[in-house]
Amino acid sequence: MVHVHNMSFGYSKKYLLFENLNLSLTRGHIYGLLGKNGAGKSTLLKNMIGLAFPQAGTCQINGQPAAKRLPSVLEDLYFLPEEIYVPALTAEQFVKHTAGFYPQFQQAELHRYLREFEVPWGAILDRLSFGQQKKFMIAFGLATNTGLFVMDEPTNGLDIPSKVQFRKIMASALTEERCMIISTHQVRDLDSLIDTVVVLHDRKIVLNQGLDQVAERLTFTTHSTTDGLDVLYAENSVRGQQVILPNTDGRYSRVDLELLFNALISNKSSVLQHLNQPEYEKSF
Repeated sequence: MVHVHNMSFGYSKKYLLFENLNLSLTRGHIYGLLGKNGAGKSTLLKNMIGLAFPQAGTCQINGQPAAKRLPSVLEDLYFLPEEIYVPALTAEQFVKHTAGFYPQFQQAELHRYLREFEVPWGAILDRLSFGQQKKFMIAFGLATNTGLFVMDEPTNGLDIPSKVQFRKIMASALTEERCMIISTHQVRDLDSLIDTVVVLHDRKIVLNQGLDQVAERLTFTTHSTTDGLDVLYAENSVRGQQVILPNTDGRYSRVDLELLFNALISNKSSVLQHLNQPEYEKSF
């Protein structure tokens, strides 16, 4: 659905934020786009949906150049930026003015999502708290039923119960016809939600892989000592050493996204070797 090919981009000609970046995203998945602050996650999203323009290479949505912002593409695309703006309207008024841009919008679904998020239907949107405003915009985006739903830091401003609601609602809204992309630096917010992890680091996509595939190749566990273990990456914790090991016995362990992310941005090529990503080594 989304194809980025040999894309280079920079806000300055002297410094490229991305160089020869490639990425393909398909329907039926919830992608977690992870990266350090300043890695360019928001900029990548803007290039993907046509709000920024590559210096080289291409970004396409369903075979159409994202930069052209064709109506046929926009009506099947919903983007929720990190910083949102809501007008001084009720939800009903907002729907009246906005829903017409999305042919697949379902108001009954919006009501259901708002009930689950505990956002009142009759409230003036700009008088709600920031967290409530964000939940309304997430609910509206889901109710548009666009094939591509892109969110930049959607959990910023949400309290812990709301983050739990967010994960449940997002998981229930995924269909084989939708591609969802969630960008965040709060890695744990994506636990038990995403099925594919995409890591942006050092101007490149260093990983784009399903969590099932990760679990097939790596074991995530905790040990009191790493002596005698084939450790690919380790961190100290109050429970002992959190470690990533090769999965040699074929048993699945729960993927620790934060540990995996820390290993990748620490340039641990051994982890990517076990994930069959040898091209990563060439970028260092």
